Amino acid sequence: MRYLQAGTGRALILVHGLMGYSFSWRFSIPALAQHATVYAIDNLGSGLSIAPDGMDCSMRASAERVLQFVDALGIADFDLLGTSHGGAVAMMAAALSAERHDDRLKRLVLVAPANPWSPHGRRLAPFVGGDFGSLLFRKTIARWRFLDYLWLRRIFGDASKIPSDSLEGYRRPVRENDGFRHGQRIVRTWIADLAELEGGLPKIRNYPTLLMWGTRDRAVSFRSGERLRQNFHDCRLVTFKGVGHLPYEESPEDFNRALIEFLVNRQ
Repeated sequence: MRYLQAGTGRALILVHGLMGYSFSWRFSIPALAQHATVYAIDNLGSGLSIAPDGMDCSMRASAERVLQFVDALGIADFDLLGTSHGGAVAMMAAALSAERHDDRLKRLVLVAPANPWSPHGRRLAPFVGGDFGSLLFRKTIARWRFLDYLWLRRIFGDASKIPSDSLEGYRRPVRENDGFRHGQRIVRTWIADLAELEGGLPKIRNYPTLLMWGTRDRAVSFRSGERLRQNFHDCRLVTFKGVGHLPYEESPEDFNRALIEFLVNRQ
């Protein structure tokens, strides 16, 4: 598993979204590294981490790999930050930790996490992950590179704030690591994964949690954030007005400020 590491202090593990990877955190790592030992992973099959043939791509399996990463590095205590699909993976990892009475995980930070109350993707994901949808996707959208910018524009609230390196940065795993195919494997179990996640949410109620969301998020419903917040006993919801699905890229200064405040003041 490829990862980037910076800083000192309690470990903070960053879990990217569906088509993201460690590159996604390039505007946050320098700021966060002043307050934590930051690990930005490329989960297996994503970014530049190669997946073995036949790897289980379910949400539970992805969460297990995050915890195996913690074991492999001998990390004692850590906070876990996940965004989008990675946010759901982070919640699943927390549920697994709670089941096993593993107290190394201390806090959760969830940035527009996929969750059972967001309707976005519930129809599209099973279609793209199915045999016909998968074939259609590979023969059309996955080959039409001119659509990449349109996809990127859709997940930003303000297209003028798309960083100049984003398009090429997100194209790299598609070229070098068959990123689209891995994404399709993930969405095949999307509905079942969300159902399992919903069943695990009561187990993670006691983790101090920070929720972060852009109000113009078109990927995971902003409205689902309040419903998710109610699951936790100690949870704050921070919103970014007019921002889309990637606040750490679209509004990095505001994002870093709110996150560091949580890390420093909620020990």
